[in-house]
Amino acid sequence: MRDPLPSYPGYALRRAANATAAELASRLSEVGLRQSDVSVLILVAENPAITASAIGRALDIQRANMVPLLKRIEDAGLIAREPIDGKSRGLDLTETGRERLAAGRRIVEAFEAELLERVPPEHRAHLLPALEALWR
Repeated sequence: MRDPLPSYPGYALRRAANATAAELASRLSEVGLRQSDVSVLILVAENPAITASAIGRALDIQRANMVPLLKRIEDAGLIAREPIDGKSRGLDLTETGRERLAAGRRIVEAFEAELLERVPPEHRAHLLPALEALWR
């Protein structure tokens, strides 16, 4: 069968994204994390007292989806809400959150290194700029 679909960049990008996301999800499940969990934990670690709305903007997640995501992470004891002024509450990692993030980061960093190894050496320096050009 002749398959012309891989010649379409959008199709190829979606296939690559789906395949890599599934592979990373499998690895992260070994430490009880999801990709969205790790993304949130990284942002909280790098931005103490960050608000839920700031995380939603950074990850392009709608409020309706942020609420259950943060509740799941908070119920797991990975983050805690702390008052930052009279009205707002910021998020910080708990000790358990720091430990789980460290485990998650090891998996993500190893996975990312493996991904780059799959790309021909002459294209590696251009990969991230090319991908960023599609969504920024």
